[in-house]
Amino acid sequence: MSDGELLELAQAYDGLTDAAQTALRAEFAQRGLEPPIIEEPREPKVGARQLLTVRRYRDLSEAIVARSLLEAEGIEALIQDENLVRLDWAYSNLVGGIRLQVDGKDAAAAEEVLARPIPPTIAFGEEAEFVQPQCPRCGSLEVTFLGADRRAALASLTLLAVPLPLGRESWQCEACRAHWEETDETGEKRS
Repeated sequence: MSDGELLELAQAYDGLTDAAQTALRAEFAQRGLEPPIIEEPREPKVGARQLLTVRRYRDLSEAIVARSLLEAEGIEALIQDENLVRLDWAYSNLVGGIRLQVDGKDAAAAEEVLARPIPPTIAFGEEAEFVQPQCPRCGSLEVTFLGADRRAALASLTLLAVPLPLGRESWQCEACRAHWEETDETGEKRS
C-alpha cells in the first residue's frame, strides 16, 4: 500500500479487527509515519434544541410582531439574522429573509398561531376596545398605514421657505390595493 492508502485505512481504525489494528500500528511505526488524528463525531448534546424555521420575513418589524404573537402563547421564538438586518435592511434579501424559528416540538403550534386571522377588535383595559382599521372597498383587515403625504410641505419649505401643513393621512389595502384617506368617527376626512 502507498502512504496515502495507509492513511485512508487508518481513518476506519475503529472498524478494524484487533489483529488489523496491531498490524496497522506496526506499519506506521516501520514507515516512520504519524498516525492521523481522527476526530470523533460529535453527538448532539442531551437536551439540545432543533430549531425549525416557521416563517421568513423581509422586514424586521413583521418578524418582531410574529415573535410577540408566539411568545404571548408561551412558544419561545428566535429571529435569526436580526442583527445583520439591523445593520442594513437590504441584507434581508441577501440572506433569504429574516427567519422566525421555534423549537421543533413547537413548530405545529407556532404554525397554528401564525395562521390565525387578524381579529376585528382587540380588548385592552377593562372597558376599552381597539377596532382594527379595515378596507372600505373589500373589508380586509390587512391594511397598511401610509401616513401623511409630506412631499408638498417639504417642497414648499425648501423652495419658498414657507411651511405648509402636511398632507392627509392615508391607508392602503394589501388585499385589493385600494387607497383611502383617514376619516374620523363621523366620516369626515381628517386633515
